Amino acid sequence: MKYKEEIIRAMEWLGKKPNTVFTGQAIGTSGHAISTTMEKVPQDKRVELPVFEETQLGMATGMALTGWVPITCYPRFDFFILSLNQLVNHLDKIQDMSKGDMKPKVIIRVAVGSKVPFSAGPQHTQNHTEAMRKMLTEIEVVELIEPEEIFPAFQKAYNSKKSTLIIEHSEYYGSK
Repeated sequence: MKYKEEIIRAMEWLGKKPNTVFTGQAIGTSGHAISTTMEKVPQDKRVELPVFEETQLGMATGMALTGWVPITCYPRFDFFILSLNQLVNHLDKIQDMSKGDMKPKVIIRVAVGSKVPFSAGPQHTQNHTEAMRKMLTEIEVVELIEPEEIFPAFQKAYNSKKSTLIIEHSEYYGSK
């Protein structure tokens, strides 16, 4: 299977789980590369949000604390950095701060914007994977390069006891 097809298959699989919910911008309609991977996710499992990255991750953390497994989608890594307060100071540290009483699990999808066939520009195409690996102590960081990595990565994230940040490359949606 191809890169994008594997992501669609993983989203379909996650969409069938009774405790999942999908949040983000343009996940109910078209608007960016990630929205094109949501076609097999039931509409009633999608929560459309405005552009407010930090609040989006805070909401996902709160939903996870009540038993949901949110799959929260950020179409550009460059703007995901606006959620770093919630990511680094809250979701990543909440288990330690609560002495193990709180263990929210959030699956975070972030896309590195395409540079090919045309570049979306410097504020839409940066890859901050290594910075995330250095900042996060409890959240698993997974960068998806090859199609065969995709489905197992999402299965592992769902079955894990902790949160996972999954980095996709939207330029691979059409090239791999």
